Amino acid sequence: MVDPAVPDMADTGVAAEELKQFIERIERLEEEKAALAGDIKEVFAELKGRGFDAKAVRTILRIRKKDHAERQEEEAILELYMQALGMA
Repeated sequence: MVDPAVPDMADTGVAAEELKQFIERIERLEEEKAALAGDIKEVFAELKGRGFDAKAVRTILRIRKKDHAERQEEEAILELYMQALGMA
């Protein structure tokens, strides 16, 4: 059953062209994302080659994305839990 609220793409050349443009933009962005992921992988390889711990750097990157208050709250909870387990 055809939904009358959805225009028929075959009859609307403008809508089809617009859709094609969106898809092509997404494809270009996906290519750029893949290239950036490759660049990041190279930086991590260089980092490891210089003796740095990649896992620690990834943790630091994750922490730096958070705002100060969020970081403080997480650290306080972690410290509380570690104390409760006798790990502090």
